[in-house]
Amino acid sequence: MTKSNQKRFTQAIIRKGIYGDTMTENGCQYRERVLTMDTMNPNVKRVEYAVRGPIVQRAVQIERELKMGIKKPFTEVIKANIGDCHAMGQKPITFFRQVLALCAYPDLLEDSKFPEDAKSRAHRILQACGGGSLGAYSTSQGIEMIRQDIARYIERRDGGITCDPDNIYLFTGASDAIVTMLKLLVSGEGMSRTGVMISIPQYPLYSAALAELAAVQISYYLDEDNCWSLDISELRRALQEAKKHCSPRALCIINPGNPTGQVQSRQCIEDVIRFAAAEKLFLMADEVYQDNIYADGCKFHSFKKVLFEMGLEYSEKVELASFHSTSKCYMGECGFRGGYMEVVNLDPEVKVQLTKLVSVRLCPPVPGQALLDVVVNPPQPDEPSYDTFIKERTDTLAALGEKANMTQEILNQVPGIKCNPVQGAMYTFPRIHLPPKAILEAKEKGQTPDMFYCMKLLEETGICLVPGSGFGQRDGTYHFRMTILPPKEKLKIVLAKIKEFQQHFMEQYS
Repeated sequence: MTKSNQKRFTQAIIRKGIYGDTMTENGCQYRERVLTMDTMNPNVKRVEYAVRGPIVQRAVQIERELKMGIKKPFTEVIKANIGDCHAMGQKPITFFRQVLALCAYPDLLEDSKFPEDAKSRAHRILQACGGGSLGAYSTSQGIEMIRQDIARYIERRDGGITCDPDNIYLFTGASDAIVTMLKLLVSGEGMSRTGVMISIPQYPLYSAALAELAAVQISYYLDEDNCWSLDISELRRALQEAKKHCSPRALCIINPGNPTGQVQSRQCIEDVIRFAAAEKLFLMADEVYQDNIYADGCKFHSFKKVLFEMGLEYSEKVELASFHSTSKCYMGECGFRGGYMEVVNLDPEVKVQLTKLVSVRLCPPVPGQALLDVVVNPPQPDEPSYDTFIKERTDTLAALGEKANMTQEILNQVPGIKCNPVQGAMYTFPRIHLPPKAILEAKEKGQTPDMFYCMKLLEETGICLVPGSGFGQRDGTYHFRMTILPPKEKLKIVLAKIKEFQQHFMEQYS
C-alpha cells in the first residue's frame, strides 16, 4: 500500500467512527458523500442565470488563453454581456466616492483636499453608524437616517406624495430585495402553488428565483413589433391560462425594461394597476433604471406616483413593492451592492414577518447604505460640489443616450438583424435571422440556435454577448442581449465586428 493510500485508509477509519457508512475503492475505505447531485436540493438544479452562463465562462477561459500567448483572431475579449458600468469604463461620480472615502477613513475629514459638503455628508452618516464606523452592524431594516433620506427623495421624485420611512427596507442591491419579496409571496402546493407573472423577455433573476423557490412562472410576452410594449390583453391571456394549474398572486414589471430597453407610458402603467386591482395581484415594480431615459417623448413614471394619482380606489387597495439600486442609472456602483424596497399597502402582520426575515441576515452592507444616502441626498445648488456633480451626471447620461442611438442605428443597417429603439436602460435586444442550416447545426451540437450564434461570435471576434434564449423569447425567434456601456470608440468596434460576423455567418450558412 502506498503512503497516500495508507493516509486515505487511516482517514477513512477515523471518518467511519464519526460519519458511519464507508465505501471501498482499491482496498481502501472512504466515506460516501452526504451531499451529491442526487441528494442536493432539486430546485437549485433548476436555476439558470444566462448573464453569467456558459458564454461568459468560455470568455473567461479565452482571456486566460490570450494571457498564455495562445493565438486568436483578436487580442482582447470585450464583455458586452452584463450591465457592469465601471468595468466597462464608466467613471464614478466624484462626490459619491469622496463621501465614501471619508466614511471609510474618517481621518480624512481633516484633509483640506475634500470639499466641505462631502465632509458634512460623511460626518452625518458616521454619526448614524454604530460607534461612528462603517464597520458596525446597522439595524436589519437599514440605518434609520438613511431610510428617512430615501423617503424624502421618493417624495421629491413623486411630486410630494407621502412616503413613510418605516416602509423602506435596505438590501444588498435590488436583487436581494426582489428575492426577499418573492419568498414572502410563494406558498401552497399543487393547484394552490403561487404563480408569479413575469415578462418575456425577462431579467433571469426572476426565473432563477422562482425556480429556487419552486414557484410557478407565468410568462407574458412583450410585443416586439411595437417596441416591446406591454399589452393588457396578453396579461389576461397568460393569467387565464395559468389559473388552470396554479394560484396567480403577483405581477412583476421591469420599467425601463431589461433586456428590452422600452419605457412604459403612463397610460400603460395605469392599465397595469387596474389589471392588478381587478385580479387581486401583488405588484412588483423593478425601477432600477429610472434615470436611464433616452428617447424623445419618453418619461419615467413611478408605479407609486401613478397609483396614488389614480385615487383612493387604487391607492388604498393595490399592494405594491418597488425597487431601486445604486448599480444602474448614472451611478453604476454595482460592487457596493446598495438597494432599497418601498412597500405600499402591505398587511401589518406580514410586515412584521418581513422585518423578521431580513433580520436573519443581520443587515445590508453599511458602505452600500452610505452610498444610497448620497445618491438620494446629492449636492445642492448652494454647495461647492454641485457644479461638478451636475456635469458628471449629465455627461454620463448624455453619453449613454448617444450610445443607445448609435447602437440601434448601426445594428439596423446589418442584413438579418432588426433592433428596436433603445428608449431606456442599458441594453439592446435585437432579433437575428438565422438560416435553417445554422439552426440544424446548432441542434446537432445540442445548443439553442442563438447560443450557437453567440458562441461562434465569441470564438471568432472576442465579443461576449448573451443569447436571447437566456431571457426568454417567442418560439421561432432568436435574439441576443448586449449592453451599450462600452466607451463610444470601443462600442463602435463591437458593432463593426458584429456587422462583419453577421455578414460572414449568413454567407456561411445560406
